[in-house]
Amino acid sequence: MATALGEEELDNEDYYSLLNVRREASSEELKAAYRRLCMLYHPDKHRDPELKSQAERLFNLVHQAYEVLSDPQTRAIYDIYGKRGLEMEGWEVVERRRTPAEIREEFERLQREREERRLQQRTNPKGTISVGVDATDLFDRYDEEYEDVSGSGFPQIEINKMHISQSIEAPLTATDTAILSGSLSTQNGNGGGSINFALRRVTSAKGWGELEFGAGDLQGPLFGLKLFRNLTPRCFVTTNCALQFSSRGIRPGLTTVLARNLDKNTVGYLQWRWGIQSAMNTSIVRDTKTSHFTVALQLGIPHSFALISYQHKFQDDDQTRVKGSLKAGFFGTVVEYGAERKISRHSVLGAAVSVGVPQGVSLKVKLNRASQTYFFPIHLTDQLLPSAVFYATVGPLVIYFAMHRLIIKPYLRAQKEKELEKQRESTATDILQKKQEAEAAVRLMQESVRRIIEAEESRMGLIIVNAWYGKFVNDKSKKSEKVKVIDVTVPLQCLVKDSKLILTEASKAGLPGFYDPCVGEEKSLRVLYQFRGVLHQVTVPDSEALRIPKQSHRIDTDG
Repeated sequence: MATALGEEELDNEDYYSLLNVRREASSEELKAAYRRLCMLYHPDKHRDPELKSQAERLFNLVHQAYEVLSDPQTRAIYDIYGKRGLEMEGWEVVERRRTPAEIREEFERLQREREERRLQQRTNPKGTISVGVDATDLFDRYDEEYEDVSGSGFPQIEINKMHISQSIEAPLTATDTAILSGSLSTQNGNGGGSINFALRRVTSAKGWGELEFGAGDLQGPLFGLKLFRNLTPRCFVTTNCALQFSSRGIRPGLTTVLARNLDKNTVGYLQWRWGIQSAMNTSIVRDTKTSHFTVALQLGIPHSFALISYQHKFQDDDQTRVKGSLKAGFFGTVVEYGAERKISRHSVLGAAVSVGVPQGVSLKVKLNRASQTYFFPIHLTDQLLPSAVFYATVGPLVIYFAMHRLIIKPYLRAQKEKELEKQRESTATDILQKKQEAEAAVRLMQESVRRIIEAEESRMGLIIVNAWYGKFVNDKSKKSEKVKVIDVTVPLQCLVKDSKLILTEASKAGLPGFYDPCVGEEKSLRVLYQFRGVLHQVTVPDSEALRIPKQSHRIDTDG
């Protein structure tokens, strides 16, 4: 995305765009493009001191681009990591590699060394806040047998339970990590909390182990051991042993999970749990680009059930997902359906309706913000009331669309404008420098363009009448934004050869005589040209290739 480029878009010269060659260009194509630009920018061709100085700067830039792309090793580094990859420390002591794969491996090694030096500064905070709401008074009050004992005409909505948990990770060494977590829970006026400390060690590429110590005012001290091991490239096992100390004695527990990849998208799990709540569970999970499917069967105490769930991911809108599930067992049957949508870069909002016997109807709202989760289960009724199902389904949709239109969309638009403004301010100096370089390149092109136009006119060839580059605004209320378009008629005419203009699939901002007039925004190139005495017009997005003349873009001169 354009808005995500930031300083890198300005710091990294697009060498392919500068030379106007394909990314797959051969050494002969690179050499031909280099020679042509050298003839245009060679300092000895300009007597004016100012033009000569400008020509030297542009000549050196073209020479630098050719040096990088003509060398197989530096070109491979540039193709994978850009100009910053070339500037990374450590390449000078690396033997010359022959393949991009080897260069990628070496670069990743250097990256790992740099990350290890910053190991002490990283944490991985995760948190969950769950607030349970009892809203049964909204619907049960209309039951024939309902009596309003409170004497109030308004329904009573209560918060009957709450849970808060938080954890952080502190890497100690390259193989050891300390994890500190805690939680607080309350329900109907009774509650408690716990705190846990774990130390995880990666023993090899195939496994790790974790020791856990905990204490709380509800269950007492806890000692646990967790082990993970890859048995084969397609199979792994996890074992979790725990000893819980309480006033009733020591309560041991053991959970083992065996998993196997059935294919690249499907995993099968077999879980055995022994202790206070013993059970055996088997499940198959299939995850693809368009769907997520789960089927599970559990036999045990206190619950035995069968579960099937499906989640659909829209390919044309990767921000929205819909899901549904059916769970049946000795406790009853529950049907759940819902959707979730990404509302910002780091936030996902979801809602689900749960309908079951004897549970009744509930609405579950969840917001994931980065590594934090906010969960609001709202119990609406203990009965299967159609009105509760209807309002639980329609209500969140109406509220979401209203919030999206009145709050979320304006907020995201304002945030984007703020980020763009901050980006423009931080890169104002670079933009000004690139504008000056483009203007200097245009001045250096004037003589060459004059000769090209004379040659094209003599054979009724390709003449660039006008060309603009930037963000085009058709809305009359935003006329001020038209300043984001720059005139690139001269630079394009300079690229005309044998009555043809060919631009490669790259941002036009890197072409000689161009610069980015609106950093972080979508841009396009509009060209009005004359060929064989007939006017034509074409508009292409910034990164698309362009090849003219095109007869299909003829201008109706009678209009």
